[in-house]
Amino acid sequence: MGWNSNAGIGKALVDLLGKPVVEARALLIPTAIYGVAGGPDLLRRVVCGTLGDPFCELGWKSLGLLELTALPTLKKEIWADLLPETDVLLVGGGDCQYLTYWMQRSGLAALLPGLLEKMVYIGLSAGSMILTRYGTTFGNHTLPEETPKSPGWPDFAIHPH
Repeated sequence: MGWNSNAGIGKALVDLLGKPVVEARALLIPTAIYGVAGGPDLLRRVVCGTLGDPFCELGWKSLGLLELTALPTLKKEIWADLLPETDVLLVGGGDCQYLTYWMQRSGLAALLPGLLEKMVYIGLSAGSMILTRYGTTFGNHTLPEETPKSPGWPDFAIHPH
């Protein structure tokens, strides 16, 4: 069941965007998927629309990929300049703790509050759960145990599964 299987969800997305999906630019953040077994193949299936809700296959004007693990090695203006031109961030599922770590390490977490005033955020599984204070983890990483499982912005929990 995806956004296009429910007219109300589709309408809400268009209302949030302020334009049709075919005129919206999206960026996929796949980073969390690497924290689960089989992550690269799962990512391929998400991008192709054969796993979960096909949020990459909604007919976006453009769809880019923003890999958070690469960002600390790039000049910030290379990737940060893309964000104001982006209408939607598609934040994929996987390991919340891994995603949170890389959101903070990359600098994206610091930019998000301002960006979200003009950008739609669509989270899938971990991508939605990190927007709570609780998150979760699969533990398939070598991050220090004290690494936060979420940025801790709103004070509520989401249980997407």
